[in-house]
Parts: sequence; structure tokens; C-alpha cells
Amino acid sequence: MKKLVQSFRFALNGFIKNIPTERNLQIHLVTFLFVLALGFYFSISQFEWLTIFLISALVISLELINSAIEKLCDFVQPDLHEKIKIIKDTAAAAVLVAAGIALVVGGIIFLPKIL
Repeated sequence: MKKLVQSFRFALNGFIKNIPTERNLQIHLVTFLFVLALGFYFSISQFEWLTIFLISALVISLELINSAIEKLCDFVQPDLHEKIKIIKDTAAAAVLVAAGIALVVGGIIFLPKIL
């Protein structure tokens, strides 16, 4: 049980340490808070809440993975390198795809309520 609690502490520490240093993570978290406020304001359905939480978890998780990949790449190869650039760009693209889908999901949920 002690190791399980410790693993949760490590994970929470990894999350918290990234908040002040990762601008895109900050943007995703502020956006998530804004979407939560919209959800309460418009009294969205249980299914809509589930969708919001799942897509938000996907975007934030991918942003954390992207940050880890970038840090690892910088550690392994501090100098500019074409293959490292491709790795970093690909990880960033994964976040971009998820964020784009999240935008579409948000539009599907909130635009009819706003209009």
C-alpha cells in the first residue's frame, strides 16, 4: 500500500512541477476551467459532462506526455538535431489533434446553447 501511495505522490508531483513551466499546459488548464464554468452555467447533461471530462483528460494527458518527450529529447540531445526535431514535432502534433477535436466537441456541446 505504501508503494501505491508513493506512486500517486510521484505522479501528482510530476503534474504540479509542469504547471509553472509549461505554457501550453497552463493554457489547457485555464481552458478546462472555462469549459467547466460554461458547463455549470448551461447545466449540460450527464453525457455532455462525461464527454467534456474525457476529451479534457486526453488533451491534458497528451500535453504532459509531450512535455516529457521534449525534456527527454533535450536531455539526450541538447544540440539541434533533425531527428529530435521530428520526434518533438510529432509529439506536439498529437496534442494539436486532440485539442482540435476538443474544440469541435466544445462547439457541438456549447454552440447550440449559446445561439
